[in-house]
Parts: sequence; C-alpha cells; structure tokens
Amino acid sequence: MPSPLPLVYRTKLAVRLWHWINAFSIFVMLMSGMMIFNAHPHLYWGQYGANFDTPWLTIGNRMHEGYLRIGSLEIPTTGFLGYAAETMRAFPPTVTLPGHYNLSGARQIHFGVAWLLGVSGTAFFLYALISGHLRRDLLLKREERSFAHLWHDIKEHARLRFPKGEAARSYNPIQKIAYLGVILILIPVVILTGLTMSPTMDAAWPWLTDIFGGRQSARSIHFLCAAGFAGFIVVHLLMVLLAGPFNELRSMITGWYRLPKENAPKENAK
Repeated sequence: MPSPLPLVYRTKLAVRLWHWINAFSIFVMLMSGMMIFNAHPHLYWGQYGANFDTPWLTIGNRMHEGYLRIGSLEIPTTGFLGYAAETMRAFPPTVTLPGHYNLSGARQIHFGVAWLLGVSGTAFFLYALISGHLRRDLLLKREERSFAHLWHDIKEHARLRFPKGEAARSYNPIQKIAYLGVILILIPVVILTGLTMSPTMDAAWPWLTDIFGGRQSARSIHFLCAAGFAGFIVVHLLMVLLAGPFNELRSMITGWYRLPKENAPKENAK
C-alpha cells in the first residue's frame, strides 16, 4: 500500500479564528436580518420608501400564494418565500432569528453581532496586511491574472477537478477572488450601509447617506450584500463537501491538512 501524503500546516491560527467568528457573525446577521426585513418586505432606490411608493423588489403573498417581484417580473415562491411554514411572512420562522415575529429582538441581535463582525474584520485585515498574508496568500500572482489562467481554473472547477499535491497547499485563483471579494467589498459595504440606515449615524455622519444615494438605496445595497453572503456560503459549503469535508474541516480546526494525492500519469498506449 502506498504511504499517504504527509500532513502540512496550511491554515494559521489567526485565519482559523477569524473564519469561525466570521461564520458565526454572518449566519446570525443573516437570520436576524431576515426577521428585520419581514417588517417591511419591500426595497426602494433613493431617499424615501413607504407603503404607497413603488418598490423595485417585493416579497409578498396573496393569501396562501407567495411571490417574489423584481420590477415587473413576478416569480411564484409558495413554500419558500412569501408564504411558507403556514406563515404569511417574507421569510418563514424556520430561517429567522428570533423564530417568531420580534422586530426589536432581531434588531438588538443584529446590531450586537454587527460589532463583532466589524471589530473582527478590522483586526483580521490589519493582521493580513502586517503579516503579509494578504500579499502572500490572497493577492493574485502575475501569472494568475491572465484571462487564460482564470478561464482554465474556472473550467477545472466546473469539472470538479480540484488542485492536488503541492498545488493544494495554497489558495487557487477562484478562492482568492472570492475571499478578497468578501474581505474588501462585502464586509466593508455591508457595515457602511448598515451605519447609513442608523438615525444616530445619519445625524453624525450625513455624508454616508450621500455616498449611497439615500437611506433606501443603502437598504437595497445592504440587502444585495446579504444575498451575496448567502450565495458565497452555499458555494463554499458545496466546494467543501466535494473537496473532502473531513480534510477541509481538519484544516480549519487544527490547521493541518493532508495534501490530496496527484493522479499517476497515464502511460502512452503501445
């Protein structure tokens, strides 16, 4: 029997800590945010938005028929959005926090965990910058920036061909782009738009409202960032399952990772 490839120390402690703090924060904020959205399940652009204004997005119902309306497009969502689990809410109680309608409780949870996300995100960014983790492990190398290289990596992932051997020691270009998108775009924008919706911060920093084009625009962008987080989580968990959940989880818990064995080269047919 061939000996298994050795374990390598791939994930440092600071990265592992931030990963789990980030995972907890985002899950709680998504669930409490869906409860907050249930109070007014409509989104607008600009400064104002109320019941008689025209929203660009609505999650609603006609009694026992749920729907998602984006502009003039309406999508049936019965059993998923609008009407699910025998409740006529945009998001059903099975995915909200608290599990029953409680706007004030959801706001307290949401804002409290937002501080955890903001402080941990800032600390991790400073660590990544000072330690060289950002430059060494996350920024795309020169050869990885070419369209041909990126397109090849996309096709390999689509075929479920993941890096093996020494190539699995570091992040691949798709991972780097996804992680940089979360660290440099999604987290900062979701925090800033959240601050823009706060009346206190709106009074202290009125320029935030101008940056995002109004409080309702900030709310819409905040919602889209949350949708981006949800999409990232789904794809991330799917990739973990396909790449080998035990090995991936061991790496994110202990830091140690067993390099996947490379396929033996095929001999030329004689």
